[in-house]
Amino acid sequence: MWSSDGKAKRRALLQGALCLGVVGALSACGFRLRGDVTYTFQSIAINGAEAPVVVENLRKLLSRVTGLKVMDHPKDAQVTLDLNQVSDDKSVLSLTSGGRAREYVLTRVYAFRLYDQDGNEWMPPGEIETQRSYSYDDTQRLAREIQEQNLLLEMQQDAAQQILRRLQKAQQPS
Repeated sequence: MWSSDGKAKRRALLQGALCLGVVGALSACGFRLRGDVTYTFQSIAINGAEAPVVVENLRKLLSRVTGLKVMDHPKDAQVTLDLNQVSDDKSVLSLTSGGRAREYVLTRVYAFRLYDQDGNEWMPPGEIETQRSYSYDDTQRLAREIQEQNLLLEMQQDAAQQILRRLQKAQQPS
């Protein structure tokens, strides 16, 4: 039989081996922490009257970056991010046997560009497309509307994250 002291040592040894195994597996698959986020510009202004939720998400996320200032006016910033076009689409994904919609797919596309005060492009104009699908039930109309609004909010947050990742690749024009 194991003494209580021996059990504690055995448990600690097993936990250590398990942690070592997990760390080894993560490093073998190429996992690494993101580290500090860096941008090649020191200040940015964001225009996007058509996408106020995305603009607000971007402002919050960018304001957390050390050494980066989010300005209110493009004339005060080194670069300007324009979210100049937003398009929405809602289409039927599947039908019931009676020909009624059973599933929908929501699509939202954001066009953007990053440029400096002289109009020089810091990166090629781009688009971010987000999609979500959901089931539809005529008997739960209110729940469907709430679900659709939650999906749209999630899509906007996802678009802001994708734009941030693209901004990390921006380079000052030569």
